[in-house]
Amino acid sequence: MLTRREFGRATVGGLAFAGLKPWVRGDADSAAALYSAAFVLDCNTLSSVGQTPPADQKDLVKDIRESGVTVVKCTLGGGNGKFEETVADIGALEQLIEAWPNDLMAVRTATDMGRAQQERKLGFIYSFEAEAMLEGKLERIDMFRHLGVRVMQLTYNRRSPFGVGCLDGDSEGLTELGRKAIAKMNEIGVAVDLSHSNTETTREGIAASTKPVIFSHTGCRAVYQHPRSKEDRDMKALADNGGVMGIYMLPFLTASPKQPMLEDYLRHMEHALNVCGEDHVGVGSDVPFGKIDTPDLDALRKEVDERKAAGISAPGEDRPPYIPDLNTPRKMEIIADALLKRGYSSGAVAKVLGLNFRRVFTEIWM
Repeated sequence: MLTRREFGRATVGGLAFAGLKPWVRGDADSAAALYSAAFVLDCNTLSSVGQTPPADQKDLVKDIRESGVTVVKCTLGGGNGKFEETVADIGALEQLIEAWPNDLMAVRTATDMGRAQQERKLGFIYSFEAEAMLEGKLERIDMFRHLGVRVMQLTYNRRSPFGVGCLDGDSEGLTELGRKAIAKMNEIGVAVDLSHSNTETTREGIAASTKPVIFSHTGCRAVYQHPRSKEDRDMKALADNGGVMGIYMLPFLTASPKQPMLEDYLRHMEHALNVCGEDHVGVGSDVPFGKIDTPDLDALRKEVDERKAAGISAPGEDRPPYIPDLNTPRKMEIIADALLKRGYSSGAVAKVLGLNFRRVFTEIWM
């Protein structure tokens, strides 16, 4: 198995064979050239995408085609989906992929990630953000893996049979059942995602895992204090164990009522790069994939109200979940351009765009 550095050299080096010129400061075309050749992975978007109405699927595929994104980690079962709802959600995504075979595919192996890029399709990594569908049953981890799910969490925002969510304080952490769940995920090749866990569950989860774990979508508490973001100590522990953290594009990047902008996003991204190193940071946007217009914003506000009523919303969910100057299917290209302009190398930017998550999923799934 390749080490992290060997993997990075091999995959980034492949950019040269794709005709990508070395980046030169001030070269306006370099970000576009890097992005067109890059493996691009958004580690949290297109939640329950299989539920897209047939009338809207053509526009969805158009956005996907224009985005330049190679693979996404798609949430199934929502924030508190029960067993039957989650199975139906998986079935709906299978139907969507079957309806658009030239554009979409499921990702279940490391090889599938490369195939998605080669065939110019969008690959879906099936994942859970919550644990409700497991109902505290370890055997469900096996069952859902056989249904294609490759990333699972121990908690959503609240306490679960496996650990404590980020909104229930930090006095308790991983449960004994949670330790068994991590062992099972390690054994069968399911990525442990601690994005929504509280600090103690996060720390104990990293320590308990024999494989790297991920924070698919989070922020940095040192930049803005919020329970959904992670502390430097835990970010460093994640990196030391080979994991990767994705920076989200949620309102939690800043204090209310300010709507976060690209500059706010970059503060979190650069802090993560400073703490974790360039081999351990990526993007997990957790926002809508395409461009959001005014009617969509109204729908997003309604969704925020529904989450509050269900008791699963986090502090600061009083603004629409998006960044206005990243409001495009090509948001990842804008991030690449911004990082290049700040002096990051093309190799480092390619890792952030997707190679880091590709490497860690390859390690975990094998």
